[in-house]
Amino acid sequence: MLKVGLTGGVAAGKSVVCEMFAALGARVIQADKIAHQLMQPGEEVYQEVVRHFGPGILNPDGSVNRSRLAGEAFGSDSKPSRVQELNQIVHPTVIQRQEDWMEQVGKREHDAIAIVEAALILEAGAAKRFDRMLVVTCRPEQRVQRWSQRFKVDEQSAQREVTRRMAAQLPDDEKIRAADFVIDNSGSLDETNEQVKEIYLKLRSGA
Repeated sequence: MLKVGLTGGVAAGKSVVCEMFAALGARVIQADKIAHQLMQPGEEVYQEVVRHFGPGILNPDGSVNRSRLAGEAFGSDSKPSRVQELNQIVHPTVIQRQEDWMEQVGKREHDAIAIVEAALILEAGAAKRFDRMLVVTCRPEQRVQRWSQRFKVDEQSAQREVTRRMAAQLPDDEKIRAADFVIDNSGSLDETNEQVKEIYLKLRSGA
């Protein structure tokens, strides 16, 4: 089994690229979905996050309000960033769940390509857990446009949020230097899909 880490900056199109790989037969898991599960009431990670960031991040039903948590974690002009604090709570369990998932995939399919999509693979020091690293990129202005469209906010608000989140990540050029393969998602979906197909064949051949 080949373990592949897929990463990239905010709104680069990582999830879209993962869907393309899945359509070709790759097995895919998203760190963000694992983190979402861990933030459910009753989970140990949930309890730690509430203890650190306070009940103000909760909805009336006790679930985590992700936008409020992001506001606390990423900070603002008047509040320092607490992203590292949040990551130290969440990352160890997310990484363990990823490891468990890859192990299960490997037992079922010895020749599988198992892809873990995570924004902070390099920042978390988890790159060594993978056989190949793949980075998705796009132009800076596209990040803002995509964020604006996805969350239905104006571009000025999207710019602030993208800038705030990108500050907690390595710049693209550093991610690219660590990558075995790079997908430029600046063009059409067809162009991106062609790159995905080419890389998938290389992964299949052991390149």
